[in-house]
Amino acid sequence: MSAEAATFADTLDGLDIGLYLLDADGNLVHANTAGQVLLDAGHILHQTRGQLTAGDPVVNQALRHASAFVLDASGSAVPMIGTDGQRYVAHVLPLTSGPRRRAGIAYGAVIALFVRKAALTIPSRSEAIAKAFKLTPTELRVLLTIVELGGIPRVAAALGVATTTIRTHVNRLFEKTGTARQADFVKLVAGYATPLRRLGEAQ
Repeated sequence: MSAEAATFADTLDGLDIGLYLLDADGNLVHANTAGQVLLDAGHILHQTRGQLTAGDPVVNQALRHASAFVLDASGSAVPMIGTDGQRYVAHVLPLTSGPRRRAGIAYGAVIALFVRKAALTIPSRSEAIAKAFKLTPTELRVLLTIVELGGIPRVAAALGVATTTIRTHVNRLFEKTGTARQADFVKLVAGYATPLRRLGEAQ
């Protein structure tokens, strides 16, 4: 393994969210420490005959065709529900270019799958947003989830509430922040971003 790949591996094991490297056939070639904890718990993902499998049929189908998943992977999030009733979110990162590709080759991996519980960690910069626009904790949570996941249906699924409830919060957010589109939320949050990247955030 190259020094670059070794550094990559150390970084993966330092993440506090589950991360899995898969080859083109959906075989699990590496799981970081947090990922192994999720596998051991067995609530959301399993390893069956070398392949990573999920209870969610949509996610499971994608994992069985990892190479096709790469072509369709655009940073979108997939909400999942574990057998423990907890809600999780999965993100796919293709290992197709630059350092990501070189690190992936060391494992024979083509995609990295990130899995975490759908509970947002509120950083200090988000508290600044809440203070600036007088947002309630729930409104802040909805704002950050929209920025991370996208549309109202996905946010509702991830947070386990009705789409009408999210819509109500979004309308309040428009009013309080002076914005008119959900895309404006991304610009707003980006304006409060720290120049320091936290561990676990993708580039």
